[in-house]
Amino acid sequence: MAADSSKQAGRLAKQISGFAKRHGGSAEAQIAYVGQRGFRISLVSSDGTWGDLMAPSKEAAEEAVQAAGATLKESFDGEMAEHMRTGPYEWQRMAGIQVGGPANR
Repeated sequence: MAADSSKQAGRLAKQISGFAKRHGGSAEAQIAYVGQRGFRISLVSSDGTWGDLMAPSKEAAEEAVQAAGATLKESFDGEMAEHMRTGPYEWQRMAGIQVGGPANR
């Protein structure tokens, strides 16, 4: 089981490293438990691009973030959110789920 977790952490670390490299060279990460699905690794790169990955365990998520050299944040706070850059897709998607907005299909 530990070997599987380590393999998964290695794959996640490669994804995190690649993401950071493509988007300015560094990234901040925050890990959150999302129930049976596991743990979400939320990422914000130095150029403001953001995304997330799923890890099967907190240990795998922490190992991946550390191996990738990303900065692990305790919470997804205002400072981390301030670095995020949103584009037309995000604005259109957010507008679609507001109360009174178009139906979310």
